[in-house]
Amino acid sequence: MSRRSPRPGVKRVYEPPQASDGTRVLVDRIWPRGLTKEQASVDVWLRDIAPSAGLRTWFGHIPNRWREFQKQYFEELRSNHTAVDHLTDLVSAGKVTLLFGARDVERNNAVALADYLAAH
Repeated sequence: MSRRSPRPGVKRVYEPPQASDGTRVLVDRIWPRGLTKEQASVDVWLRDIAPSAGLRTWFGHIPNRWREFQKQYFEELRSNHTAVDHLTDLVSAGKVTLLFGARDVERNNAVALADYLAAH
């Protein structure tokens, strides 16, 4: 029986950092607009775990594309062993918060990624 890692937290990178965030991991391919590195307080930037540019552009945060976005993103993650293993190691080592820049807090790549990790 395999033991799953705890589910990481998820929050917008624009929210103030808190000690309870643990390791703050930015999971966007592009650095968030208007934030300095100090303001973002990012411990690890895993840009390679973000959805491909083509998938991100196609999704465009259009709500009725969410399910298909998740399906395609999960397919990308299944073949992205290096980045997924790196994140899994971080989550196994302690509290992790996945950071994202999107305005939609319910449908974004960090939420999808947390769901993926919880299921695998």
